Amino acid sequence: MKQLFLFCAAMMAAVVAQASPPAPDLMARVHFAGAEQISADTNAVAFTNLWCSPEAQALREQTLNKLSRAPYNWFKRKILSGTNDGAGQLRPLLDDLLGAEWFLQIRDATNGSPEFALAIRLNAGRAQLWQTNLGNVLEAWTGMSVEKIRNGWELKKHLPPNVIRFVRVGDWVVFGWGQDKLLLNDELVRRVLAEKRPAPAEKNNWLTADLDWPRLARWLPSLSAVDLPETRWQAVGRDGNLHVDGKLIFPQPLAMTLEKWRMPTNTIHQPFVSFTAARGIAPWLEKQNWAQPYEILPVPNQGFIWALAQMPLQTFAAVPVPDASNALVQLDQKLSASTNWQSHFMMPLTMEMTNNQISWTGLPFVAPKLEALHEPSGDFLFAGVFPNNPKGKPLPPELLTLLGQTNLVYYHWEITAERLKLLPQLTQLALMVTRHRQLDAQSAAGKWLAAVGPTLGNSVTEVTQTAPNQLTFVRKASGGLTAVELTALANWLEAPNFPGCDLRLPPPKPRHPHPKTPGTPPVQTLSAPSVAPPPSH
Repeated sequence: MKQLFLFCAAMMAAVVAQASPPAPDLMARVHFAGAEQISADTNAVAFTNLWCSPEAQALREQTLNKLSRAPYNWFKRKILSGTNDGAGQLRPLLDDLLGAEWFLQIRDATNGSPEFALAIRLNAGRAQLWQTNLGNVLEAWTGMSVEKIRNGWELKKHLPPNVIRFVRVGDWVVFGWGQDKLLLNDELVRRVLAEKRPAPAEKNNWLTADLDWPRLARWLPSLSAVDLPETRWQAVGRDGNLHVDGKLIFPQPLAMTLEKWRMPTNTIHQPFVSFTAARGIAPWLEKQNWAQPYEILPVPNQGFIWALAQMPLQTFAAVPVPDASNALVQLDQKLSASTNWQSHFMMPLTMEMTNNQISWTGLPFVAPKLEALHEPSGDFLFAGVFPNNPKGKPLPPELLTLLGQTNLVYYHWEITAERLKLLPQLTQLALMVTRHRQLDAQSAAGKWLAAVGPTLGNSVTEVTQTAPNQLTFVRKASGGLTAVELTALANWLEAPNFPGCDLRLPPPKPRHPHPKTPGTPPVQTLSAPSVAPPPSH
């Protein structure tokens, strides 16, 4: 589940995108128009359907309550004194981060400690609340007093960040912290004084961001799991949908090869509720630690995933290979040589290799298998957990035309409402058998998913290679997110350690034998006679 969330989080970040190139020392630049401004837009139906229902409001309250405790838990190792987490005073400020317009910048300072600057547009009453509450929280955490300066306050201490500053300028509040110098803070204040805004207005975008993930990961090592390059993205509502697009800019030219698509057209058929195709994936697969112990040679460079409409568990995957029988033997040998994969399941599994497939038994409700397919278009490895229906309608010509784009790297289409209705049965089962916490249907996130699902229409995502070192994303979706992303988001928001994402269940307690009564003779057990195994063929 953690890998799924990280993948979805990476796709969500990459799929929202653009903006002018950031300054060389900026690691992140984000602008949010604010829910109040977005709700006034005539194209806000996608936004309101997803985030303004009673169920969404309940989830928002729960999430913000959790987030109000997160800063103290994050910084407490560096705090000199104080045990008050400050949640009561931070909580009302988080409402403004949703409703008001704001800018966030993070600078990669040369002194090894990044500098942050947040500019948020507030009325006088809310600005005074921020000034008072933030000052009180920092004094409680550090045991030091803030020093009043013109239109705000400043706190200087010994440990990094050693300078924290709060300044009110017109309709804006500028809050910054860093080591020794606050260049971003001063820059935003100068812009507000000169132009009445920290940056020019962006009337066409609800959300824009530039994120340099590798540099951010040097400060937050956990981000390295996302494994993304610099990402530029933007999102806006239009025609009842949320349109998101973006760019991934790599430091070096991409090594991917975009050979002609090769699909198992005799196996993929309609009616399906989702279809995904990706190519040029071999270089990425070769770098994944989780995949390396089980890689077959040559490493597959294309992959297809699709889900049928009739049954919840009918989700399938296929990858083209030069020789399916040989690939199956390779995988069987690697799985047999390493039993580490078995430790991820709550029950023992039995793996069996036949002439044409590897199958696993021991899981409830499903029968996973990996099968060698031989089709006119070539050989494939085909995976599923439930039987595939007999061949139905062929693939629509429109899909084949879309895949004909020479620079297309990734394509995903789905009927999100239908996919979201069927997907939980598969994801809940996967969470259960891998000892992870399942999403409670009566939780705030569970109720939100149930309420928002029927309002969602189709979702289409395309990724193309537009330069030797650049991928461009385009998405059109009524809710902005796919069914997999919405499910991952709901599970994350309900994680016990949110904003962390640890869904692992505690290991089962070992069973202790009943104590023997003194003087009671030991119970005699009968062993079954040993039987020689049948000869192997």
